[in-house]
Amino acid sequence: MRQASPSRVLIAGAFAAALPLHGAAAQDAPAGPALVIELNALQKSERGCRFTFVATNRLGAELTKAAFELVLFDTAGKVNRLTVVDFKDLPEGKTKVRQFDFPGLDCAGIGRVLINDATECAGSGIDPRACIGNLKAETRAEVAFGT
Repeated sequence: MRQASPSRVLIAGAFAAALPLHGAAAQDAPAGPALVIELNALQKSERGCRFTFVATNRLGAELTKAAFELVLFDTAGKVNRLTVVDFKDLPEGKTKVRQFDFPGLDCAGIGRVLINDATECAGSGIDPRACIGNLKAETRAEVAFGT
């Protein structure tokens, strides 16, 4: 019986170890067009609370205008305010960071952020319902975020 060389064993082992990771990454990839909006951070600002969002347009076409109605809930679950945030243009395949300051708002008092609706969703070949219908909300903040 011929024994495999140590280098072949290492290469085969590395290849086998990489397979599950590749499969997991493939499952995590969006299964179609998506507009990914991540609530990245809430930070105290001079005016109140600054929200940082990371948006990635994977809808297949440029958005010339994207705006969303947000509902901010306090930690007790009561609505604190409704507001509209304007992400402006979001080129296809590009990631952009947008920040919004909310005057008089204590970040520690926010328990949940809801994307209530897309108030604007425009671009050549873009269905106006695409921004909400293909929305994927994610969070890295200590606050619940979604639709």
